[in-house]
Amino acid sequence: MILFGASGHSKVVLDILISNGVKVDLIIDDHPKTRNIMGVAVEKNTFTEFDQQVIIAIGSNSARKTVSCRYPFQYYTAIHRSATISSFCNIGPGSVVMAQAAVNAGAEVGRHCIINTGAVVEHDCVVGDYAHVSPNASLAGNVEVGEGAHIGIGASVIQGVKVGKWSVVGAGTVVIKDVPDFATVVGNPGKVIKINNHNIQVDEQ
Repeated sequence: MILFGASGHSKVVLDILISNGVKVDLIIDDHPKTRNIMGVAVEKNTFTEFDQQVIIAIGSNSARKTVSCRYPFQYYTAIHRSATISSFCNIGPGSVVMAQAAVNAGAEVGRHCIINTGAVVEHDCVVGDYAHVSPNASLAGNVEVGEGAHIGIGASVIQGVKVGKWSVVGAGTVVIKDVPDFATVVGNPGKVIKINNHNIQVDEQ
């Protein structure tokens, strides 16, 4: 197993893999600032392919998309042993589900997503590629989260709401109506405070 990214997020991913008995051989990074993380060597990225499976251990949603588009590695899905995962949900390659999270029946989690510590993805939710559901955030049933969206720590999204692509839901926000693409929403109830840059830059070469 190889991790791509040597940041704080990589420590949590590495901990999941170690607890699951998965051997991590190497961590690579475009600009490494350390040579070792939790006993695993860190090297500068000079690779274009691997025989082993890879997880992109980067917290930034847009950076995960950039890496996944640039490198057609074989991507691995990591799920913490304490997470509650329905047998009737789907979790895409490269995604990470952290400790005490729950993904319930009928849910669809895309590629390279983060379902963070204690987060809840209820029945029939759809979480788009590269999205991040932060610690203790909750998605009620039938919520749709667009590609690259970030649901902040402790946020709540009521049933049936759509959260637009590359939008940001602030920490503790209560979302009771649809969120536009590229919007930032904060408060209780959540209100749009700005529309962000629509041009998410990723290298798809």
